[in-house]
Amino acid sequence: MRFEFYQDGLLDVPKLSVDGTVDNSIHFSHWQGNKTPADVKADTSTEIALNVVDSPDREMLTQGITLVTNNHFDTDGVLSVWTMLTGDPALEYRDLLIAAAEAGDFSEFSSETAVKISLAIQGSDSPEPGEPTGSPLANRLEGHAVTDNAREYELVLHEIPRLLADVGPYELLWRHPWERIERALASFARGDSTVFEDLNGDVSVVVLAPSVFSPSGFKPTRHSAPFTAISHHAHGRFFVIATPAEGGWIYRLDYPYYSWAETVVRPRISRSDLTGALARLNELEGEASGQWKLDESEMTSAAKFMGIDGGPASSRLTPDAVGTLIRSELTGTGA
Repeated sequence: MRFEFYQDGLLDVPKLSVDGTVDNSIHFSHWQGNKTPADVKADTSTEIALNVVDSPDREMLTQGITLVTNNHFDTDGVLSVWTMLTGDPALEYRDLLIAAAEAGDFSEFSSETAVKISLAIQGSDSPEPGEPTGSPLANRLEGHAVTDNAREYELVLHEIPRLLADVGPYELLWRHPWERIERALASFARGDSTVFEDLNGDVSVVVLAPSVFSPSGFKPTRHSAPFTAISHHAHGRFFVIATPAEGGWIYRLDYPYYSWAETVVRPRISRSDLTGALARLNELEGEASGQWKLDESEMTSAAKFMGIDGGPASSRLTPDAVGTLIRSELTGTGA
């Protein structure tokens, strides 16, 4: 097996499309629209690759093709490619590989080590302004910021065995984002941050304490949601995420962080028409400093309360009121 990052010259070349989906290829991917063989499907592409490697029908599944490709760089992509290239020895790390892929693609916290591995490979899921971009691991190996995905793969793939064996030596790569995750998890553990879910699990109303973001509190223009801590505690089909701020509440509405992928174990999440719900929320706001607007700027974001500058603004509605209205709209029960 050999890997080449996808480029147009590979269009007509038979290949194994791992994680991403490209034409004229056999898919081993969880991206929407994939044609992955049913008997190896799984929630992450890394688990799919592990299923292929472990299958008695591996040769039939790969049809003798030895070229592996992907069209983007992230934790799940790197680990699924590495698994295909490595073969049977990758199976020793099966649980850790899957957990790290889930941390990267779904912001899930299966284990501390898995989260740290993902942070080292692809960086934080909620970076702060000014943090270096790209793969922290690739940047360290190259000695400067790497902006080319193909080069990131060249650097990182060789380092994966050492990273899986011991994440400790890579502490400088994961320490700061891990501290933010720890702070958010501790806030939920203390009850400072809370999640309310109805019995049907339709909507999770998440109220975040300002201390989740930093000791000095929440700054709307600087801080994004702590996705890993939220996904660890919220299990609904829709998230209402509120943070207290001067004059009211900062809101974002999200689907679960796995919902963008084609999943097998995790439930499929249907995207809803929120037009009516947002119109009702704006009516309740009255004369406000902003508006509830649809927002698809992130893979799982649905809507936000935004100011006239397009940034976050303070809503006067309480989390309970927003959660009740959203729940009634999504379930058709009426407010």
